[in-house]
Amino acid sequence: MIAVLLILIPLVTGLATFFIRNDKSVKVWSLFASIITLAVSLSGIWLVKDAKYLEHQGAWLQILGSSFSIKLDAMGQLLCLLTAIGYFLIFTATWKNVYSKSYNFYGLMLLTLSGLMGVYLAMDALLLYFFWELTLIPVYFLCSQWGGERRIAVTFKFFVYTFLGSILMLVGILYLQSKTADHSFSIKSFYALQTTLGKGDQSWLFWLFFIAFAVKMPIFPFHTWQPDTYQQSPTSTTMVLSGLMVKMGLLGLIRWLVPVLSIGSEMWSYTVIPLALIGLIYASLIALRLNDMKLIIAYSSIAHVALMCVAVFASNEIAMQGVLLQMFNHGINIIGMWMVADMIEKRTGTTKFSELGGLAQKAPTMAIFFVIISLANIALPLTNGFAGEFLMFTGIMKIHSPFYLWFTVAACTGVVLGAAYTLRMVRKIFYGELSTTVSNFDDVSLNEKLALGLVVLLILVLGIYPQAILNMTESFSKEFIEKINIIQFLPSKTGI
Repeated sequence: MIAVLLILIPLVTGLATFFIRNDKSVKVWSLFASIITLAVSLSGIWLVKDAKYLEHQGAWLQILGSSFSIKLDAMGQLLCLLTAIGYFLIFTATWKNVYSKSYNFYGLMLLTLSGLMGVYLAMDALLLYFFWELTLIPVYFLCSQWGGERRIAVTFKFFVYTFLGSILMLVGILYLQSKTADHSFSIKSFYALQTTLGKGDQSWLFWLFFIAFAVKMPIFPFHTWQPDTYQQSPTSTTMVLSGLMVKMGLLGLIRWLVPVLSIGSEMWSYTVIPLALIGLIYASLIALRLNDMKLIIAYSSIAHVALMCVAVFASNEIAMQGVLLQMFNHGINIIGMWMVADMIEKRTGTTKFSELGGLAQKAPTMAIFFVIISLANIALPLTNGFAGEFLMFTGIMKIHSPFYLWFTVAACTGVVLGAAYTLRMVRKIFYGELSTTVSNFDDVSLNEKLALGLVVLLILVLGIYPQAILNMTESFSKEFIEKINIIQFLPSKTGI
């Protein structure tokens, strides 16, 4: 029942939004929908313990062997909670933003929320594909109708990348379904293929799924759509893309790729890990040279997700705990950074360093909030980013490979560079000589203060007590290792 409601509430409220013509009523309705979704998500974690209320299986496309199978497991609980919190924060922070045909904008945002929940909950591969595409369609219209000057070309590139990745995934899903004993799309039937699929099949199937998930995260070299899309999209949509939708790719790796194609994942791990590390350092070096706040946040997201990808393929319990914790924390932190970027852009019309400076003199409250969020972004101890990154580094150090030390050094280099470009951004925008562009700059309003205050509260609470999330994900991490039946990637098996 809980799992069904998490999909149904944003779907029904989203469809209803298209018929509300008053701008204020649309905002109230959308915020109400996000609050109800958040309440249901929290009840699925703390109040409802009976498993039968956390999953649902019904008839769907029986002729194809597909069912409407959804389940709120530990990772689903974590990502649904993150998404519900994220939407509440987005709608609160952007309360005063004005959109043409706001009923269409908020309706599409809520439909995207429904699609995201479906992806996190799907336990049937064809159902996963259905919700995967459901998230793409409304986001395409959000970006193309309410984006920046180059929105059409940029959105088309985003659509092509994502759609081609989805087609590759669909081909892989159909092939795997044909090999299952019961010819179904059930995740359990897919897991059973781990011991029956040959090494050759696993090798090429791995890339069909990995490319689809790598585009969504995105991972080098499938990332080129991301910076421009983040910059040109309306910032509310960018928050969804950057803080929430990238988790679809990571979920795909953790739930659908590595456990199903564990031999293929093992074979190609020493290709994927270097690609992710190249992307981490490459994105960080570019961010060091940029003059635009929004682009820096976009490349920062590439770097953080790349590190999580490396930790997934480290294939040990400590690394997986770090990934799950950091998935949640990254979502909170990056949404907080986009909030501040949106506030600055709305007041000044720019996010370029060369046109900003000395903002702390005009907006001290905003400066305090942004400094704390930035420190969390670079994983300073006592912020929420620290524990997750520490666990991931510990897990990467435990990779049974002659290259484990090089992997760790490369990952650490990316983190050091991340601190450099983040602190440079803080200094250029908020400190130094006061720019004429910000001479009439207003500090944060009440709704903005509430949203940023909640972000900072989560940063500090989870920084001091990350165990709250680790308790949720501990059993899932153990089950992940059991499913892939590989505690470590052995060089003797991969031929490296």
